[in-house]
Amino acid sequence: MRKLETTPRGVLRSALRDAAARRASGTLPPPGQLVAGNGPGIVPPAVPYDPSHRAELARRARDGTLVRVRRGVYLPGPPTSGTTAPDNEDARDRDARILAQVRGVADRFTTPYWFSHETAALLWGCWTWRTPPLVHLTQLTNPRVQRTADPGLRRHWTPLPTRDQGVLDGVPVTSLERTVVDCARSLPPAGGLVVADSALRLGLDVALVDRVLEEAAGTRGVVRARRVLGLVDPGSGSPGETLVRLAAIDAGCPTPVSQVAVRTRLGTFWVDLGWPELRVGIEFDGAAKYSGGQFGDPEQVRRDEQDRHAALVAAGWWIVRVTWADLADPVALGRRLWDARRRRPPR
Repeated sequence: MRKLETTPRGVLRSALRDAAARRASGTLPPPGQLVAGNGPGIVPPAVPYDPSHRAELARRARDGTLVRVRRGVYLPGPPTSGTTAPDNEDARDRDARILAQVRGVADRFTTPYWFSHETAALLWGCWTWRTPPLVHLTQLTNPRVQRTADPGLRRHWTPLPTRDQGVLDGVPVTSLERTVVDCARSLPPAGGLVVADSALRLGLDVALVDRVLEEAAGTRGVVRARRVLGLVDPGSGSPGETLVRLAAIDAGCPTPVSQVAVRTRLGTFWVDLGWPELRVGIEFDGAAKYSGGQFGDPEQVRRDEQDRHAALVAAGWWIVRVTWADLADPVALGRRLWDARRRRPPR
């Protein structure tokens, strides 16, 4: 990943100023047209526990109508509330499993703690990327517990200022700013950037992020966090767009502009990413918009997408289409984006 000479404070504030200026000039969609995140993670309620009904709870756990997530904590099904994740589990099932485990921890732990890192990101409603089905929490002192004693739980211990302590729907959680810094320090760059992009549109306090980073200077992961947070873009419309942007940057391309307005014979379309000076656009095709339901008839969506693509091409744009499958090999994707730029001389 490229090195950044600018401080995180300057980079983050610059990103927000640029976004505000682009919205004011009409070159960035209004906030309502961009999804801020997944929505807060809802921790499911547990079935009231009564020791005298222990045998009945155990029987219902065996027949699948209840799931035991931790000693004395039972949830109604489905099976995704359980403790073991299958290899082919999708993101929604993974998140449901993590939230179920959050309930188990919240109902059993008595020492002070705050859900943190990727778990806090999920609770705040940030996007996440390839999050393992683990629950992270931060405690003020070393719990001196072997990791193997509770393999689904990751304990972190550190002094946690009151400023960085919060509560969401009765659940203790690190502040949004602390959560973003923790994720940027501990996750691979792609995962940290996905969290940070969405957090910017959830009301992230940029000055506070900078203070949290300054206080952590010299500790593990801070250099990586500064680099990751220097790449944030509040215009990113989805985790996929964030990952495509990172693939382009890592390939040596100039940072693509997000949400590019292109006038066509069918009206103005917002291209996900691109380099306007070359008229090269990048469209990320997630599977969700072809799934029906709130997105409308899948066949009509496909026809509209074909018409949109044709109009962009007729307007002189070269459109690179990217899917989730392409993101499995970001190096190959980066080369493809580099080649697309090379073939289009500046206009």
